[in-house]
Amino acid sequence: MTKKKTNKRAKKRIFLFFIVFGTIIGSLSYSLFSNINKIMQIRKEKKELESELSELKDEEDVLNLDIKRLEDPEYVARYAREKYLYSKDGELIIRIPDDD
Repeated sequence: MTKKKTNKRAKKRIFLFFIVFGTIIGSLSYSLFSNINKIMQIRKEKKELESELSELKDEEDVLNLDIKRLEDPEYVARYAREKYLYSKDGELIIRIPDDD
């Protein structure tokens, strides 16, 4: 009978070992896949933000160019005449409609 008892105990220990080992493997696998998912989301967000940054830099370049143009008094006068229909003394403004 002692062999049967020791055999049962050994089987219980092995079974318990596999349960503990399986639980540890399962929790580590869940943690690994969770972290991989987070990394993929962060990379996607990084690409989107880099694209937005590129667009904003292009917009900044355009605005800086506009600033340089607006420092020129001749450009400002021409812009005001075209956009807001200002005229010099003696000028006649004729507006031609666009073909939109």
